Amino acid sequence: MRTGKLPENVLKRSVFRQMHVKRDDVLLANGVGIDCAALRLEPEEAAVLSSDPVIWEDDCDGKRAVFSVCNDLACAGARPAGLLLTALLPGNVEEQQIRVMVKAIADACEPLGLQILGGHTEVTSAVNRPVISVTGVGKVRMDRMISPGGAKPGDDILVTKWIALEGTFRIAKRKEEELAVRYPRHMIREAEEFDRYLSVLPEAELAAEAGVHAMHDISEGGVLGALWELAECSGVGLEIELKKIPLRQETVEICDFYGLNPYQMVSGGSMLMAAEDGNGLVHRLAQAGIPAVIVGKATTGNDRVILNGEERRFLELPQTDEIHKI
Repeated sequence: MRTGKLPENVLKRSVFRQMHVKRDDVLLANGVGIDCAALRLEPEEAAVLSSDPVIWEDDCDGKRAVFSVCNDLACAGARPAGLLLTALLPGNVEEQQIRVMVKAIADACEPLGLQILGGHTEVTSAVNRPVISVTGVGKVRMDRMISPGGAKPGDDILVTKWIALEGTFRIAKRKEEELAVRYPRHMIREAEEFDRYLSVLPEAELAAEAGVHAMHDISEGGVLGALWELAECSGVGLEIELKKIPLRQETVEICDFYGLNPYQMVSGGSMLMAAEDGNGLVHRLAQAGIPAVIVGKATTGNDRVILNGEERRFLELPQTDEIHKI
């Protein structure tokens, strides 16, 4: 495709036609010649924004692109309203590929009532694979906003669902034949479907209603990186029991196959929470069908300690995500 902006006819038929959600609170949105978006806010309401890039490899990246920013917004107590997309595309891209990418993102937005507000599409020699940058826009009442630095000494630290879900399904989808040498197909296919857990919006909303002090989605760097960031942002110490951190058996097997550490693997779909009454929050989440466990406590001081049986070690600065090894 020709270098530069996508032609208007391609924009209309392969980009705009894939977008079906229209919200009443959106005053200005995508269209030819429209370079910004406008969202109506109510009194005592704040806009919350987050941005993340995704290097496109397959259709599951549509969900990843959407939930990577929506989960960030949810951690602040906000309800996502819309997305802005910037697509940098290689010269060998075909219109059908563009249509498929936009549809995958739009399909992930539709159940959430998210409108694609606009953005930019361009073919450029600067990339050899599609790069999609997503900016999420959400709204929150001022009195319901949650700071990622809100954890307090004495708070229970919770993990929802299971860690390394995102890393597990990404590896399973792209390494199925290698894994099938050792593992049954049904196990691999179950792992491939972990993308159904990517959204943390339901647990974030419940936790916000329960008065959670802080929330942090577990993304790049895994649960150990997220624990460090939560503690650093809040100015607290930690005492975490490694064996209490929840893992799916599929994750254990796949990480064993490649010699990866699941505690340092991208974990979209899982959250850290800091709450005064952790048991009450676990019970509330369980009633909604969302598993969660208390894995430790926030403490005074700066010591961030990981306990593994008799072993006691200090949490390190976030490391490079394990998924990059393969």
